[in-house]
Amino acid sequence: MIKRAISSVGRYIRQTDIILFLLCLTASGLGILMLSGIVSVELANKSRLYVQIAATLLGIIAAIIMSKIDYHFMAKLWKLHIPFSVFLVLLTFILGQQRGEADDKAWIVFNLTTSVQVSVQPTELLKISFVLSFALHLEAVRENINKLKNVILLCIHGLYPVVLIHFQGDDGTALVFLFVFLCMIFSAGIGWRYIFLALGAAAAALPIIWNTVLSVDQKNRILAIWDYDFDPQNIGWQQLQGRISIGSGQIWGIGIFSPEHRASVPEIHNDFIFAFIAESVGFVGSVAVLILLVSIGLKILANARHSQDYLGKYICIGVSAIIMTQIFINIGMCLSILPVIGITLPFFSSGGSSAATLYLAIGLALSVYMHNRKTLFS
Repeated sequence: MIKRAISSVGRYIRQTDIILFLLCLTASGLGILMLSGIVSVELANKSRLYVQIAATLLGIIAAIIMSKIDYHFMAKLWKLHIPFSVFLVLLTFILGQQRGEADDKAWIVFNLTTSVQVSVQPTELLKISFVLSFALHLEAVRENINKLKNVILLCIHGLYPVVLIHFQGDDGTALVFLFVFLCMIFSAGIGWRYIFLALGAAAAALPIIWNTVLSVDQKNRILAIWDYDFDPQNIGWQQLQGRISIGSGQIWGIGIFSPEHRASVPEIHNDFIFAFIAESVGFVGSVAVLILLVSIGLKILANARHSQDYLGKYICIGVSAIIMTQIFINIGMCLSILPVIGITLPFFSSGGSSAATLYLAIGLALSVYMHNRKTLFS
């Protein structure tokens, strides 16, 4: 029995994208190490570390299981997983709760016992369902993608989660969905006339969005980027403290478990964990972490090139877009290049739902690799 188990593990290692898997495991290991440092200097509760470890392990198991399932089969189940994911998101309008410093009620909390709670962020599950269903839609209309009817239907499909999540109050996640939609439809060969039309419409809509869609708090967060002295109600405090922590790491950092870490960065275990990374391992370590994360996104894109069909290609592009968009936005927030909109850093930020569902996305990319191995080097 032991020999059979070892044989199964060996066979899986030979079949799977071991490079991608190792990159993800390295990133998760470093993320848990950083979170351990945050806990050790009492900037976060130990329970966050335990949840992160448990969610990561569950996510890895789920990724292995998903990688063994043909991605064609998972995509064709969209009539099941899309309604379920949307239902959970709609449920947050009634039962949603806030977490930490977040100002949106995007979590559903389950009380397992009087002292044990499990929280789920349904929008994380919707990301997986959206990538699968939108990839299937793109493949179905690929040869006629630039017909007006198909473009309209693709836009409705791509923008419904953006609108839904905007009204939920989580504009950061809505922005991630928007960029994933744009990356996937662009890779499918949407015509330049539609791209220029969309850019013109976006430019025309900016004043309307500024005056009618954005709240006063959101406007102030944007204004604080351009003018550090503009800081009503200390709207820029989090980014200011984050920049100070990043700068204090200098070249090599002060150490992960150093007692000299600053305790004044809100959400340093979550949205602003990059500030802790930079303070801990300095500029050199921060660049290494960034290279590691970008390598994961690029490796998934490389798998897209080798897919036998367009469905696999679009799935990999969608998964890569999720990871790369979150990296860009999160680090942009920490460096005060972008406003604070509550986007986590993949594999590093604390959060059970984020950690587990991220590995579901990796499982999709691994499924594309494992079911296309015959043509990988052709």
